[in-house]
Amino acid sequence: MPVAARRLPSWAWVTGLTAGAIVVVGALTVKAEQGPHPTAASVEPSASASASAGTKPAPAPSASPTAQSVPDASGTGRRVVYSLEQQRVWLVDADDQARRTFTVWPGTVNPAPGSYTVSVRKGATTGSDGVEIEHIIYFSVQSGVNIAFSNAVDGSSPPPAAGTRTGGIRMAKADGAALWAFGATGTIVRVVE
Repeated sequence: MPVAARRLPSWAWVTGLTAGAIVVVGALTVKAEQGPHPTAASVEPSASASASAGTKPAPAPSASPTAQSVPDASGTGRRVVYSLEQQRVWLVDADDQARRTFTVWPGTVNPAPGSYTVSVRKGATTGSDGVEIEHIIYFSVQSGVNIAFSNAVDGSSPPPAAGTRTGGIRMAKADGAALWAFGATGTIVRVVE
């Protein structure tokens, strides 16, 4: 006499499929980490970023070749380099060549010189100064203030609000998009004088 086949309950199927999907995603993540990382374009953005009334204009790019050169003692390998004195960022690939460099507008609280890693990325939010920002890349905390790169959604670069402690390092919209593509979680950020 044949025995009736028992069907597996639906929760068992869902659990099995979910576990399988997690294994596949994990394997693909490991494979992606072993592959090449994106590089940034080597072109300077045009000065066509929109500016709101009352915003300060973008700093003019320096004609000095030393301003464009990656600072000495900024480490080696793939990294983001931020110069406090020059108010400039370099996106440096694994071959130690700067693929993109641009000026930035720092907040009122600066990170200490040193080596950091990108710890958190956030697509968009409102900055502590009330400006809508995007491409937020956090890498440090100084005196209780989060330090992060970002750009204003409207492309403006307002000066920090008087009396407000801000750690946002703002940049032009195109530069924010390039840094977002380059600066994955774990990317080294070197801050130099």
